[in-house]
Amino acid sequence: MSEYLLSVIHGEDNAVPEGTDIEAVFGAVDAFNTELQAQGAWVFAGGLQPIGAATTVDAVGAETVVTDGPYAETKEYLGGFWVIQAADLDEAHAWATKASKACVHAVEVRPFQGE
Repeated sequence: MSEYLLSVIHGEDNAVPEGTDIEAVFGAVDAFNTELQAQGAWVFAGGLQPIGAATTVDAVGAETVVTDGPYAETKEYLGGFWVIQAADLDEAHAWATKASKACVHAVEVRPFQGE
């Protein structure tokens, strides 16, 4: 089994598509999380605060610089994530398909580096 990061991609407005019942989305995500746990694929998951809550810390130079806001200026950003275990990339894609349908956002799949 390998571990994969499923990243939920939000846009500037952090909105679900117009006409979407947000309570139905919460229920679908809860059901997805339950399925992940029942199948032994769950490792960890979390939703993130809006991008305005981000702080960037840069300690590469002689002094640490702390800046309010995200590191990169972009229209899309990480809204939440799952870390899952899957047999291979195809299985991770199958979980990402279910995740995207549940949370009504695009989901990016990235494998973790091997040991």
